[in-house]
Amino acid sequence: MNFAERSIEIIKENQHPGGAYVASPNFSNYKYCWLRDGAFIANAMDQVGEHESSKAFYHWVNETILRNQGKLLSLFAKEQLGEKLEPQDFLACRYTLEGLDTNDDWPNFQLDGYGTWLWGLSEHIKLTNNLQLLEQFKESIEGTIKYLSKFWRLPNSDCWEENADKVHPSTLACIYGGLAAINQFLQRTDIEDLTAAIKEFLLKEAIFQKRFVKYLGSTSVDSSLLWLTVPFNVFSPDDPYIINTVKVIEERLLHEGGVHRFPEDTYYGGGEWLLLSSWLGWYYTEVGRLPEAKKQLAWVESQTDEEGLMPEQVLHHVNDPAYIAKWEAQWGLVAKPLIWSHAMYLVLFSQLKKLTN
Repeated sequence: MNFAERSIEIIKENQHPGGAYVASPNFSNYKYCWLRDGAFIANAMDQVGEHESSKAFYHWVNETILRNQGKLLSLFAKEQLGEKLEPQDFLACRYTLEGLDTNDDWPNFQLDGYGTWLWGLSEHIKLTNNLQLLEQFKESIEGTIKYLSKFWRLPNSDCWEENADKVHPSTLACIYGGLAAINQFLQRTDIEDLTAAIKEFLLKEAIFQKRFVKYLGSTSVDSSLLWLTVPFNVFSPDDPYIINTVKVIEERLLHEGGVHRFPEDTYYGGGEWLLLSSWLGWYYTEVGRLPEAKKQLAWVESQTDEEGLMPEQVLHHVNDPAYIAKWEAQWGLVAKPLIWSHAMYLVLFSQLKKLTN
């Protein structure tokens, strides 16, 4: 089986005609499009040359943000008046495939997706030289920049939809990455100042024992901390804090190629996530550890079923087996396919192909 070709096929099959990527078609709680997942999926499609698919997603995001301009303006006005802001006042992290609000009790205030869409869009423009998107999407880009500029310090849910009362370095990485990427085109000093402030904040508030922490006030680790370097480049891959963070990820979260989210994870027992295994491999390509990157790629391929479908996580090695039955009873079997798993596999595949050809 050609895993890359099959992954492209699966992503295309699960892209809505309007451009949205469904997180997972067979898992009821994931039948939506997250801006964060979607931007990473779109970037994977860009990396394998499927630019029309990626462009359709960015058009969908643009239209979705424009549809929420009234909500944004109300939020800015409320903030200006010093009124208390409620979670429902903010833009959502996920939408229906038609770009509409979900109107449910999901922890929907997450800033990571808005940073990630700016980053992904910027990468798309660089790869395709489609500079007209900057003008075409100007209103949604400016609204997103203002949104992130005003609220980046606020606690909000992390990329795992948890810890809504905390500030998360991986979320700040997404915000930094998006602002820095779009500013390559805009060249604005206020954005430069903001990204510098975010980096300074991380160095001041998010370090424990010379490494980064899962969230401010924690001493734990999370594999999403890889985002601080790959792809958002808040810190270089050889920065001592990054090296120390990766070492702890390898010690506590890596198991024979499989990568756990964080040590305390009990979602479906806390298994090994394919997208994180690919992410660690992506980091390895950045620092020249190619044999280890290839091992990560092979591990992800080995978790693929006979139809070429990749799950969210596998449960061979979990943090707490007692939680597997609990989650299966509540939500069914682990999501499969998870489109983000296929996307990150494609990213690692593409990076290795560039380096070994």
